[in-house]
Amino acid sequence: MPHGVKFMKVLITGAGGFIGFHLAKELIERNYAVRGLFMPGENAEHLKKMGAEILRGDLTKPDTIGGIAKDIDIVYHLATRTLDWGTQKQFEEIMVGGTGNMLEESKGNISRFVYFSSIAALGLGRDLVGLNEDAERIKCGIPYCDTKIIAEDLVKNFCGSNGVDCTIIRPANVFGPGSVWVRDILDAFMRGPLPLVSGGKEPGAFVYIKNLVDGTILAGESEKAVGKIFHFRDDYQITWKEYLNTLGSWVEKKTFGSIPFRPAWTMGSFLEKLLTPLGIRPPMTRLAAGVMGKNNDVDSSRSKQELGWESRVPLDQAMKEIEDWVQTDYLGT
Repeated sequence: MPHGVKFMKVLITGAGGFIGFHLAKELIERNYAVRGLFMPGENAEHLKKMGAEILRGDLTKPDTIGGIAKDIDIVYHLATRTLDWGTQKQFEEIMVGGTGNMLEESKGNISRFVYFSSIAALGLGRDLVGLNEDAERIKCGIPYCDTKIIAEDLVKNFCGSNGVDCTIIRPANVFGPGSVWVRDILDAFMRGPLPLVSGGKEPGAFVYIKNLVDGTILAGESEKAVGKIFHFRDDYQITWKEYLNTLGSWVEKKTFGSIPFRPAWTMGSFLEKLLTPLGIRPPMTRLAAGVMGKNNDVDSSRSKQELGWESRVPLDQAMKEIEDWVQTDYLGT
């Protein structure tokens, strides 16, 4: 039994996603009993082989998740819409409606509800540098960001009214082998010229997947985390220009040109309005402009001071692990 562990049986929603898989894997290795929620048809073989209990259901359809939280101590609610585009309704359906349904199922069963939000809840499109967990959240018109605000409030209010301990986690830009910030960027390089935003001078504001998982488990185990929000961001000194061109070099590509932040934001807004109703992914979005064109180095000192969290994996090791994945999995060499 791991030292200091209070909650031993956990449910992970979104267990088939990048963060969910890595969190489940680490919890299993620490002798937790893990139940993973997967969408119907979603591949669950890797976690099944590791010993996870696999359940299938759709959080937007309450009749498919009945009893999912029975005998569970802690819920890690990660299920979300991870795309950088879509309608407000599409985001609200899973991120607000789905969260509400999961909370209802959790009521009377669990001891703690850990909700995965994002630093995007602070409001992209402005510099977030130095903002801590108590900073004002500002709706910016991006469905992903705005629905995170609504969901955070839903979690806090529901748990407060129903005697459930809750913790909210806001990761920075989560990266690692096979993550969105690796695979999607490589795919963009392959499609054609990939421009920088604001000259690529802004910091990446990254958190490496292994470091995030460490922090998540600390937050799930610690009594100090009850009722609190935690930012997780590694203090990596790497700009978007450095990061993108490093990834590009592994596939013999490099960035081309640069778009100032304001034109990139305006372009993203126009393309979203034009293409989203047609179900076409815009080549530029406000979320992408806000992430890469502004300084999003939020303050993560609370995680360090109250949870004892630190970046176990340094930047050079993180990039080496990603490079290995690119060579073996992405390029297949």
